[in-house]
Amino acid sequence: MDRDVRTMEDVLRLLDGLFAPEADRWTARAGAWWDGFYRDRAQPVPFFVAKPDESLVAYVEKGLVAPGRALELGCGPGRNALYLAGAGFEVDAVDLSPKAVDWARERAAEAGGAGARVRWVCGDAFTAAGLDGPYDLVHDSGCFHHLPPHRRPGYLALLERVLAPGGQLSLACFAAGAMGSELPDADFYRDGRLHGGLAYTPEELRWIFEGFEEVELRRMHEEPVDSPYFGESFLWTALLRRPESPAEGA
Repeated sequence: MDRDVRTMEDVLRLLDGLFAPEADRWTARAGAWWDGFYRDRAQPVPFFVAKPDESLVAYVEKGLVAPGRALELGCGPGRNALYLAGAGFEVDAVDLSPKAVDWARERAAEAGGAGARVRWVCGDAFTAAGLDGPYDLVHDSGCFHHLPPHRRPGYLALLERVLAPGGQLSLACFAAGAMGSELPDADFYRDGRLHGGLAYTPEELRWIFEGFEEVELRRMHEEPVDSPYFGESFLWTALLRRPESPAEGA
């Protein structure tokens, strides 16, 4: 049968297929793709370091976010989840890659008390059971910019579902002019490639996340090698607050 689109999920699956093999980064095969990526822990990947985002640390130390329930999307080897647990948060951390989650669990065992306060989930944050919130904080350091344009509505729907009223999204993503592709959305479908990830301008981020209060939006600070924090200036970092009620965001 040549007609295989009847539901919106069929549409999403069709659009995902346009990006094969890059689609393996976020479709049902994503765990295997990322497992290959995480296989060599010695490769010089910036976010393999056991350091939290400097922006996340700044939000906590400035009192912009307070300890509560937190969800990390695309937790990788667990560097930010472990920091949040050490800062007093109750943390759920999710990643598609079993190898990444195994590495995170190893780091958690080494961390002792803080590590025991993280619940590690291997799976898709959009469909995994038990990630229903409400969360006071959702942290995403590098997941959003790997989503194709047609997956953005699902990302926003996830935030709508799991983020508590008044809760906050802490986001780090590629900055236009520094890292990632600046092609118009339609051109990714013409090319059948995401070119390594999508770059965003501040105006684009404000438009996508309209309805959220902008607490802070800036470039991530570049951190030296001997810093206890992770920081790369090719990233935007944003702290966005969900309104307490629909009327507040109107």
